[in-house]
Amino acid sequence: MRVRSVHSKNKVRKSKETSLYKEQRVGVFVDVQNLYYSAKYIYGAKVNFDAVLKEAVKGRKLIRAIAYVIRTEELKEAAFFEALKKIGYEIRAKDLQVFYGGAKKGDWDIGIAMDSIELAPKLDTIVLVSGDGDFVPLVKHLKYALGCRVEVIAFGKSASSKLIAEADDFVDLDENPKRFLIKWKKQK
Repeated sequence: MRVRSVHSKNKVRKSKETSLYKEQRVGVFVDVQNLYYSAKYIYGAKVNFDAVLKEAVKGRKLIRAIAYVIRTEELKEAAFFEALKKIGYEIRAKDLQVFYGGAKKGDWDIGIAMDSIELAPKLDTIVLVSGDGDFVPLVKHLKYALGCRVEVIAFGKSASSKLIAEADDFVDLDENPKRFLIKWKKQK
């Protein structure tokens, strides 16, 4: 295994020389909010989810690719959700919760965990597309209790170093922004 530092301290990028074989069954679980906000705040750009899916699959046998999204009241995201479907993602959507006083909540951590655990017996490799450190216990469970290889794809600048360390492999989207990002279109 080769390990090297990335841009921020205490982060590790793992790159293993692994044998990826064509019949390896892969499930891809994408925390869309995590990637969206990382790309927006680090680069002022959008994520190229097509390129992310191709990187996750790497020519192996895709069993499921699920994108977990949050719907707002305005439903502005309909075209984006449709684009994700055309790329090959199955969409799991939930409404943004707005609490008294204006606080908002919308995450899929439990849903991603449940789906990946349920699908694990049908998969050889689980690709978690998120940098959220809350997934460290999930990664450990998938690897040690369920016997899956777990790969993580995220922006290294905003990803949890513990999540990166626990993964069998980590793909840092920061290393190829031209491939994984789409610039915002300027409003006229």
